[in-house]
Amino acid sequence: QVQLVESGGGLVQAGGSLRLSCAASGSIFSINAMGWFRQAPGKERELVAAVRWSGGPTYYTNSVQGRFTISRDNAKNMVDLQMNRLKPEDTAVYYCAGRRRSGSWLLRSSYDVWGQGTQVTVSS
Repeated sequence: QVQLVESGGGLVQAGGSLRLSCAASGSIFSINAMGWFRQAPGKERELVAAVRWSGGPTYYTNSVQGRFTISRDNAKNMVDLQMNRLKPEDTAVYYCAGRRRSGSWLLRSSYDVWGQGTQVTVSS
């Protein structure tokens, strides 16, 4: 089993920054990629950023390119999402997710371990 716990959400003004953290525990060896997803009211859950557990290229959705940075610390079993120049449209519940399955790491369906989510609200 793998457990994921997010922290770091909150309320921030547009243009501000927040850092989300995801602590992983349990059978970490089974994880091959980690992602941050978000879900706004009435919208589908979308992949915001992803990183392979072994390193290599990262992925960002177009709307956060240049503003968000995903990073991992294998020694601490943590994955962070640094969010800068936040916009009201970034408001959502953010979820940390782990991928143990094969297939495209950019598909939501390939992620099978989820945290409880943390609210990010950006005021205009």
